[in-house]
Amino acid sequence: MAKINSGISNEQSLADLVGLPAALAHYQEQQQSLVMSSEHGEHWLVDIHHIEFVEGEYRLHTLRELLGFLSREHFQYIAQAWQYALFLRTHRYCGRCGEELRKVTWEMAMHCDKCKHRVYPRVSPCIIVAIHNGSQILLAQGVRQSGGGYYSTLAGFVESAESLEQAVHREVMEEVSVRVKNIEYFDSQPWPFPHSLMVGYIAEYDGGDIKVDGKEIHDAQWFDIDNMPNTPPKVSIAGHLIEETLRRIKKNQKK
Repeated sequence: MAKINSGISNEQSLADLVGLPAALAHYQEQQQSLVMSSEHGEHWLVDIHHIEFVEGEYRLHTLRELLGFLSREHFQYIAQAWQYALFLRTHRYCGRCGEELRKVTWEMAMHCDKCKHRVYPRVSPCIIVAIHNGSQILLAQGVRQSGGGYYSTLAGFVESAESLEQAVHREVMEEVSVRVKNIEYFDSQPWPFPHSLMVGYIAEYDGGDIKVDGKEIHDAQWFDIDNMPNTPPKVSIAGHLIEETLRRIKKNQKK
């Protein structure tokens, strides 16, 4: 039965899909079970943020570097390892009574033996939506990518007491001032930047002129399928959404 191991540094990782990387052989006893299983078998991590790691045959990669290098399935393993390591580092003491927490061995949780408070890794739900209108798709460039980065789908965090569909309507209106209809669930993806769960939708344009908010969105445009900008890799849900939306547009054009 194969093991999938991850060595996790501050914001970097190294991975081996067979066994513990040779570079970490001396830290076998520090392996932490990820308390998950799959067809590949067990999953383990070694947190090496406190270790002086010398790169040789193996080297550290950022999560974003691995995003375009690994398959979606294997990236998810590394992402989960990173989020679990971060959870263990940042939840050492009880937020209710201040006592030291104990790691639960059968689920991803930390437990306080004094007050019985139990905490779990943080998961922040986000919607992400591809909007189409005839033969065009609406894509936006974030303020942080304004120097020439990707154009991508719209996305945003779900607010308290808000449904996922309500979040789609609100985020689209806030970011680009347009209305959408026929919202259809497509797919989801864990996104470890830092702890999001992306819930993907495809929606139809229902009116309004594009007007970017200027806070999160730098530019937004309707793009023809034959004149697409630089977009995210397909391993990401954004890239997957764009690919599927373009496929549907092309299919409708053939009717």
